[in-house]
Amino acid sequence: MNISILGAGAWGTALAINLVQRHKVVLWGRNVQAMQDAAAQRENMDYLRGFHLPESLTVSADFDLAVGHVTHNPADSLLIVASSVSGLRALAETLRNRNVPNIVWLCKGLEEQTRLLPHQIVREVMGDSVPAGALSGPSFAQEVARGLPCALTIASSDKALCERVVAAVHGGNLRVYSSDDLIGVEIGGAVKNILAIATGAADGLQLGLNARAALITRGLAEISRLGIALGGRAETFMGLSGVGDLILTCTGDLSRNRRVGLGLAQGKKLETIVAELGHVAEGVRCAQAVRSLAQELNIDMPITDAVAGALFDGISVQEMVAQLLSRDPREEN
Repeated sequence: MNISILGAGAWGTALAINLVQRHKVVLWGRNVQAMQDAAAQRENMDYLRGFHLPESLTVSADFDLAVGHVTHNPADSLLIVASSVSGLRALAETLRNRNVPNIVWLCKGLEEQTRLLPHQIVREVMGDSVPAGALSGPSFAQEVARGLPCALTIASSDKALCERVVAAVHGGNLRVYSSDDLIGVEIGGAVKNILAIATGAADGLQLGLNARAALITRGLAEISRLGIALGGRAETFMGLSGVGDLILTCTGDLSRNRRVGLGLAQGKKLETIVAELGHVAEGVRCAQAVRSLAQELNIDMPITDAVAGALFDGISVQEMVAQLLSRDPREEN
């Protein structure tokens, strides 16, 4: 199968390394010099240092080449967008009149200004004529690049697209399940990043494993409340893109969002933490949007609200914890 991956960050690069073992893959990035260096050195020094790019992997900043790779044989091709949510709209606009056979995105979050989920952005820009879906689930790029076991979910209302993604990605140590609950899968992927900031802060303050477990459990309740209100299904949040991704992101040391929380607990400013990461931490970008959406829908999301307060309202992580602990007792639901 011909596969083009648009976005040469850590996740896009890792997936390209994995898929090129079975397919003809083009990895595209917008930074010309970085792509030239990666092609020459066979390593993505900026985003996935230490991992060899196989010789069979085409690495390029030529957008026409990457798109043409999937449009000249649409019946046996897959287009994967590996940008951040903030870059999804611009890429979708560029692809709008390119007759692409399909589009699958890896990003997790909400667009900051519009509060739209990725599938809503793609639909707004490209309409409903292009088969579209989200590939999500608990996955660290470094482990996928190493070929370690990983399970993902492809979510789309288009059954044929789900079958194509499973055929392309499922294999070796990568397992792919399918779902038609696109909203549920995307909400799980978006909100878990915010909750990982909370658990990182709690761990940084050395509040213990009991506190971490409580945050993860109550965080899952927040994800479910918002997701169901938006049209997602409850069972989705008990799957890979719900509790699975939540546990990984809240506990794994490779989690960028968790590291944001750890940095806040150390008293670092948000700008410093983000600069030190050198990568996008989507929980930071979508915290405001999720808080605003929850308030509009009158959905109780205290952890999300507390995290947004610590990120943007000048509330210390100590105050954030006190805010959560001071809540009135209630029935668990």
